[in-house]
Amino acid sequence: MTPAPDARPLLAVTMGDITGIGPEIIIKALTEANLYDFCRPLVVGDLPALVRARKICGVKVDLHPVTSPAEGSFRPGTIDILVISRLAPETVVYGRPTPASGAAMVEYILTAVDLAQSGRVAAVVTAPISKAAMHLGGYHYPGHTELLAERCQTTDFAMMLAGGEFRVVLATIHCPLRQVPDRLSQAELLRLFTLTARTLERDFGLERPCLGVAALNPHAGEGGLFGDEEARIIAPAVAAARQQGLDVVGPLPADTIFVRHQRGEFAAVVVMYHDQGLIPLKLLHFGDAVNVTLGLPIIRTSVDHGTAYDLAGTGQADPGSLKAALRLAAQMAQTRAQSRTAGAKEK
Repeated sequence: MTPAPDARPLLAVTMGDITGIGPEIIIKALTEANLYDFCRPLVVGDLPALVRARKICGVKVDLHPVTSPAEGSFRPGTIDILVISRLAPETVVYGRPTPASGAAMVEYILTAVDLAQSGRVAAVVTAPISKAAMHLGGYHYPGHTELLAERCQTTDFAMMLAGGEFRVVLATIHCPLRQVPDRLSQAELLRLFTLTARTLERDFGLERPCLGVAALNPHAGEGGLFGDEEARIIAPAVAAARQQGLDVVGPLPADTIFVRHQRGEFAAVVVMYHDQGLIPLKLLHFGDAVNVTLGLPIIRTSVDHGTAYDLAGTGQADPGSLKAALRLAAQMAQTRAQSRTAGAKEK
């Protein structure tokens, strides 16, 4: 008799910068048996780094090298790893990325993306990377998001951070605060509203989600007294989105919108700049926030923290964000699969 197909989504888990905490949080997360109830994790990375992390964390778990996802066992007590590199341990010093470790770090990501685009894995979950390591390795991108977008050949993408049902989407990401007003436009905000609503429907199963939109200035500009970006840019974008049938509310003062979001009024809040959204998110979900890239043809979630070089090699890193990223990726993969099935039946 042919065995029934495994319904648990297969997730490619990239190791990130192996001179940081990535290998350790992967070991810690994947030794928890309950994770295997909802997903099949496949580590993509460096075997010696994972062996060393296992010793540092002091856990008993088998490491199972594979050459393809089909070879994975995906059972508690065993961590399957698609071996991309075998860097000599004496060359891998915690907190000191090298050209070799940086190039390998990017290769883990590109391999996982290619697996997802070919349908051999259901989603990609990424451990933290270092921009400095990326540049050392010969890849000059601002971060994960831009690298993923280029590999997937998409220009319509955005960053969302999620802690449970508390979600924020960023209109601008890594730029000086003084540049934010100049980077805002009606067209870009309308694109962002449309992309966010579409993703929440397809990958989160939310029907006609309500989006809150944060104002840029105090008191939403106070009728132009504290700035005109609300009247000139944000409000017209909201009006255009509503004309297209989207449920979008704003611009609302940033000092109250997150209270309303926490109470369940919005499916997500679109914020105008990085810290505007990440301060309330991390206040409420510091240990379990997840970074989600919207707009890609694949599903990608990530930890919401960096390489933590100061903790690397100590065994003290918290795997909470990685566990949350694994769970969310699995949920999104199942929801997207159900959406495809429903769409196929309608045709």
